[in-house]
Amino acid sequence: MQHDTVIVLDFGAQYSQLIARRVRECKVYCEILPFSASVEKILEKTPKGIILSGGPSSVYAPGAPHVSPELFELGIPVLGICYGIQMISWALKGKVQKAHKREFGLAPLHIKDHHTLFAGLPSTLKAWMSHGDQVVKLPPGYKVLASTDNCPLAAAASKAKKIYGIQFHPEVVHTEKGTQILENFVRKVCGCKPTWSMENYERTAIRQIREMAGKGRVLCGVSGGVDSTVAAALIHRAVGKQLSCVFVNNGVLRMGEAEQVRAMFKKKLKIDVHYADAGDEFLKALEGISDPEQKRKTIGRTFIRVFEKSARELMKKKGRFDFLAQGTLYPDVIESVSVKGPSATIKSHHNVGGLPEDMKFKLVEPLRELFKDEVRALGAKLGIPKDMLWRQPFPGPGLAVRLIGEITREKLEILRKADAIVIEEIQKAGLYYSIWQSFAVLTPLKTVGVMGDERTYDHVCAVRAVHSADGMTADWVQLPHELLGRISNRIINEVRGINRVVYDITSKPPGTIEWE
Repeated sequence: MQHDTVIVLDFGAQYSQLIARRVRECKVYCEILPFSASVEKILEKTPKGIILSGGPSSVYAPGAPHVSPELFELGIPVLGICYGIQMISWALKGKVQKAHKREFGLAPLHIKDHHTLFAGLPSTLKAWMSHGDQVVKLPPGYKVLASTDNCPLAAAASKAKKIYGIQFHPEVVHTEKGTQILENFVRKVCGCKPTWSMENYERTAIRQIREMAGKGRVLCGVSGGVDSTVAAALIHRAVGKQLSCVFVNNGVLRMGEAEQVRAMFKKKLKIDVHYADAGDEFLKALEGISDPEQKRKTIGRTFIRVFEKSARELMKKKGRFDFLAQGTLYPDVIESVSVKGPSATIKSHHNVGGLPEDMKFKLVEPLRELFKDEVRALGAKLGIPKDMLWRQPFPGPGLAVRLIGEITREKLEILRKADAIVIEEIQKAGLYYSIWQSFAVLTPLKTVGVMGDERTYDHVCAVRAVHSADGMTADWVQLPHELLGRISNRIINEVRGINRVVYDITSKPPGTIEWE
């Protein structure tokens, strides 16, 4: 089935793939291309609409990323977001300059024109701003659609050419009615039909996996998390017995996790899993390392070595393997490397930045184009049980990025016990499935305390709980005070080595969900 397509041109925004996610949320297929893609390359995709992302550059600065003015003469509707509206104005003889007052955060957006882009919206809504430059003069023939107190030209358009620009970010959850604004663009302006769905994605992915694998054998690493579980189930649906799964115990798992994962795959999914208990090898490799990026890369390298060893053991029994499958998602890629544009690196991910150059497998990443909520929707279509699909995300490097500083067995045991208490209390309160992630972090800080009549000097434990739809943005959860009290009381009384508990109330942005 042929789908209408919207193209996002990436100018380096951290939210470029989130824009694509929101478009697909409107049931319209969306792809991302670099800003430098030629007009011919763009037209190959036969897009019904083009979205210009935000970006960290100033459009008037030397070397800033630009598109050809020809893009605006194709007759294809265009929406410029943040840097995108500045790009439109710069290319079409408007004027952009440094703002007298920068805007970062929520601002009241006053809508002056409710046709097309803002159809069905209130006259004022909260919009997420993140810019130091702004348009001060529109190109000839353009009209102001909305403004904020500090940005008079916060939205503008040439309706005749179907070219729209907005200074704010509709793709982030902070902007009220942001998805509706994007839906108005792709439906009312571009005329796209809502035909994209996870059913379609499942069929397409299965066909692509079969075509790629042929008669080759696939080795898939599983952790028990949503990503690897859905990836394994999808690949198993595509190639059946050509798939073999390996579960690597990397020594930085949560309490009882190894046993739970093995039982889950055997009893619920009926997929045979080879178990590699390599905790000692990982912890030895991590000795003396405190830098978070080095932790991730070390775990990634060690993981592949252990994986290759497991593959050799399996090859003796089942024959040669040609492919390595991973549950890599969109957020893994956008935060790690600029695969389709000049996005800044925030942190590398276990599935991306840790892979050594001499890896002996070809990669199969069937979830690479999806966000977490899409993966769960796909998993539901594959018949995976709800309790598995809605398990809270757990990072590939495990507790290594929740234990700040050098990793030791003693500190890991302290963190495991504290983390288990956090999860247990969150579950008892009936909040586990409504929270994106909840966990404990062991900090390197030590503070003075008093227990009984004795002075203590032990670790500070931080508790983190966030709400999110896809991991790209997140808000801290306002847990009930009584619940926080129970968590703190249990950790301090039951976990030797911790004498103080604090609660993290940082959202993303500006922070990240994990501490490292």
